[in-house]
Amino acid sequence: MLRVANCSGFYGDRLSAAREMVEGGPIDVLTGDWLAELTMLILAGNRSKGRPGYAPTFLRQLEEVLGTCLERGVKIVSNAGGLDPAGCAEAVRELAGRLGLPVRVAHVTGDDLTGRDLGGAPNADTGEPLPAPALTANAYLGGRPIAAALSAGADVVVTGRVTDAALVTGPGIWRYGWGPDDFDALAGSVVAGHVIECGCQATGGNYAFFGEVPDLAHCGFPLVELEADGSSVVTKHPGTGGLVSVGTVTAQLLYEIASPRYLGPDVVARFDTIRLEQEGPDRVRVFGVRGEAPSDTLKVAVNYLAGYRNTMTLVLTGLDIEAKARLAEEAIWSRVPRESFDEVHVELTPLAGTALLRVTVMDADRRKAGRAFSSAVVETGLASYPGFYGLTPPGDASPYGVYWPTLVPAETVRARVWLDGRELPAVPGTDDASGTHAASGAGEASGTYVPGTDEKPDVPGSSEVTASPAASGGGGEAAGSVDDADLGRHGERGDTESGDGETARVALGTIVGARSGDKGGNANLGVWVATPERFEWLEAHLTVDRLAELLPFTAGLRVERFELPNLLALNFVVHGLLGRGVAASPRLDAQAKALGEELRAGLADIPRRLL
Repeated sequence: MLRVANCSGFYGDRLSAAREMVEGGPIDVLTGDWLAELTMLILAGNRSKGRPGYAPTFLRQLEEVLGTCLERGVKIVSNAGGLDPAGCAEAVRELAGRLGLPVRVAHVTGDDLTGRDLGGAPNADTGEPLPAPALTANAYLGGRPIAAALSAGADVVVTGRVTDAALVTGPGIWRYGWGPDDFDALAGSVVAGHVIECGCQATGGNYAFFGEVPDLAHCGFPLVELEADGSSVVTKHPGTGGLVSVGTVTAQLLYEIASPRYLGPDVVARFDTIRLEQEGPDRVRVFGVRGEAPSDTLKVAVNYLAGYRNTMTLVLTGLDIEAKARLAEEAIWSRVPRESFDEVHVELTPLAGTALLRVTVMDADRRKAGRAFSSAVVETGLASYPGFYGLTPPGDASPYGVYWPTLVPAETVRARVWLDGRELPAVPGTDDASGTHAASGAGEASGTYVPGTDEKPDVPGSSEVTASPAASGGGGEAAGSVDDADLGRHGERGDTESGDGETARVALGTIVGARSGDKGGNANLGVWVATPERFEWLEAHLTVDRLAELLPFTAGLRVERFELPNLLALNFVVHGLLGRGVAASPRLDAQAKALGEELRAGLADIPRRLL
């Protein structure tokens, strides 16, 4: 058994987590995920200002645990190297020197393709050619370079852009000696890595049924007990808050995925083969995962600077909200013509008794998008709707970047491993066993993050539809039974008769769990239920058209639906909802984190036998 712990799900996660995981119980490997699509852009901005191109918070965590890890033989693996893994590795050595600790530090390079000819870098989602020079371009490497570093005796391994799951797959290859053709074992490790890569999201954080989670304020970080066959047990240290259940693990499995064929550079993991079993309190066994050979291409995350943006937010209160919003827009555009900007996005967000009107402009000209716009909005203050006030003072525009996923032949990317400043021999298995569209995990408070992929895999039961409002919504899941008091809290009693017998009109989330997130410019929305009977109903009723009725802003967008009956779950991919990625998205919920909760709030006629 190999015990792999996580201590970071994004750049900005809890600083005390490393110490908690090292001191809270036995572990063999301490890992952390610092990178996301947005993180790479943030690090590029830091580097341009003379700051580190890596995540310095990693060093702050390391200072508290490095001595203990060396004493106990705990290996440390982190992608905090970001855009400068060599610089991060040197900073680790300097830290160890100050602490008087002998440490062997390895770093992995080869992912940085900035400045390389990417053949026009066609967008993997839309096919468009890259419209501007790349600010960053990083291929998603797999776990073999990490394994090579550990096998050479590294105590600490620092990487740049690798898949989030590689932080677990690499140690698994190191411990168990899996070859490139051990597809099932590799796939199991990828699933284990995906579960823990986002920290507390596997232990009850951001969980739809948060009322089931004890002491969430002191939620423990997750760890996996990884076996030689790739199976694992997800758990956490005793005495910590949170919950590890089939539900919390299912929620994380559905986070930021697309097709059930989860593509990666080491293996394609079939998420439609995953089996889960509650082995005991806070222990969920993950087994049965099948793997397939990876493709001959690698995904590359490109970021480029696209221009400048500015957002002004006005508050609308009381009666006639929509009429007030129209009046506010008319007043603004009379001062700065809407058509003078490259892009304009207007979003009206209803709240209880009020609403937020967000007006975002984007333009290549910083002056146009700057105070010329924000001051014009303020100038309408005494000649607009009743109750006018704003949440944003007039300000300058800020630069924004665009995330651009593309593919390159795997043979053109060579991972390089350095130990204490000296390069190791070529890493076996990295030139001929690479995958495409590697899914990334949550990683930035903004982001974590995550690459979009739109390969059209041959997956039984999948469907792709352009959503149009229709029919009524449905769903079904969650923990225990629902009584009449629950119906009163979650919807209307309104019993009716249907083909399923008597129904109750209640919120979908009464029995349906959901988790959502960003995948480049797309959004993923996973929903699950607790019983096969509920899944049979959910699968039949929550169609793409019903999704559009419950979430009208998805209407007209291309939506894919994938069935995962093994998890009693469906996964929707909403293409283009986030525009050109997190950094460029003008939506209030730029990462689609609340998309699942919006869906769960919708009403549906659910058969009472399922409640």
